[in-house]
Amino acid sequence: MKKEIHPNYGKSIVECACGNKWETKSTISSIKVELCASCHPFFTGKQKLIDTAGRVDKFRARVTAAEGSKDQVISKKVKIAERSAKNKEEKDTK
Repeated sequence: MKKEIHPNYGKSIVECACGNKWETKSTISSIKVELCASCHPFFTGKQKLIDTAGRVDKFRARVTAAEGSKDQVISKKVKIAERSAKNKEEKDTK
């Protein structure tokens, strides 16, 4: 290995938002995380509600808007089909 090109690898302290701390090795001296094995719902068995910024409501709004626009598209297609049928009848009568 070449000297003086690699970062220093030493002890590092990891801190979780829940207050849990543990020691590991890393090139960074201090690491802060939001979730750890002590507070993660998978390991604790408890569900934690995290604010999803109204994602479900936004999705439902998009779905209803898409359904409304779908009705408009269908009505436009029906009108176009009626016009083409009418034009065809006019050409046949001439």
